[in-house]
Amino acid sequence: MKLTGKLLLRCIIAVTFFCAGARAQAAAQAAGRSITDHAGRTVRVPDRITRVVGTSPVGTILLYTLCPDMLAGWNHALRSGEREFIPEPYRSLPNLGGWYAKNTGSLEELVRLRPDVLIGAGKLGPAEIEQADRIQQQINIPVIMLDGSLEGLEKAYLFLGELTGERQRAGILAAYCREKLAAVDTALAGLPAEGSTRIYYAEGAAGLETEPGGSDHTGLLSRVGGSNVAQVPAREGIGMTPVSMEQVIAWNPEALLVWNRGQGGAYDHIMSDPLWAKLLAVKNRRVYEIPAAPFNWFDRPPAVNRVIGLLWLTRLLHPDRFACDIAAEAQRFCRLFYHIDLSDDQIRGLLERSGGA
Repeated sequence: MKLTGKLLLRCIIAVTFFCAGARAQAAAQAAGRSITDHAGRTVRVPDRITRVVGTSPVGTILLYTLCPDMLAGWNHALRSGEREFIPEPYRSLPNLGGWYAKNTGSLEELVRLRPDVLIGAGKLGPAEIEQADRIQQQINIPVIMLDGSLEGLEKAYLFLGELTGERQRAGILAAYCREKLAAVDTALAGLPAEGSTRIYYAEGAAGLETEPGGSDHTGLLSRVGGSNVAQVPAREGIGMTPVSMEQVIAWNPEALLVWNRGQGGAYDHIMSDPLWAKLLAVKNRRVYEIPAAPFNWFDRPPAVNRVIGLLWLTRLLHPDRFACDIAAEAQRFCRLFYHIDLSDDQIRGLLERSGGA
């Protein structure tokens, strides 16, 4: 293709700006500081952090809760139910994709945005480390790996507080996570295993996808002493192992945890279908739609949203051991972590099919 003079000039200008930006970023990193992330990787970062990107929802939600004005974008297009609980201007941030389940992240877009750092929160295994190193080498932007587990939230916040300069706020969020996990552990100490409620986790539009025990997606259930009835193999990637209605009937769970409306869950179908009506859980009306404000309290993503979910599920399954005004706690959690005050109507809508307030 023959380039005209004007087009050639534009290309030269674009390349010049791109190279200048890359050189400026490289210079900032060279003049910055070295840190050691949770995977033991030594990474050089700028002295001052002003723009951040998460490589998956776990890291992105950590960043949003701590330093929303630094966040450059989300990893997926926000659903209407998520947007309801995220104030402007954050709900209008672009969808940048990410590197999790189905990889949708664009390295070219990251180069264009030039964030100071990328945050990858989650597992810290060899595959995750290899991916972080590869992305960092390809775009010359530091990738920092954090422990994304429920137990790792306290140190993740404190680490990010040091990285971004948001130390005071990070300390508050870290303390909340530490105190709530400890409160639940204390309440459930000595819980007899034989008293566990037998639970089926109903994923998908038909409720016929689920996760086995030991899956990252059912971590809250085992922590609060619930018994997962699903004896199925774990599915690689996104999980969500398909099961048959006959299997669910044979398991005959005492309670169901069901995706919420915003996710396209099966609550209405389960409560009206004659096959589901055979289950002990449906007969006793122990079918609970998992709250989401703005993100699912139980799973997907397995981020800090699970802390309020831990309180909800513990109270739901063990009201004799754990007293909690979940409506008031949800308001406090959303104000503290998600920068939004929930109205009474929002609270009622959130909890009306989730076991009540």
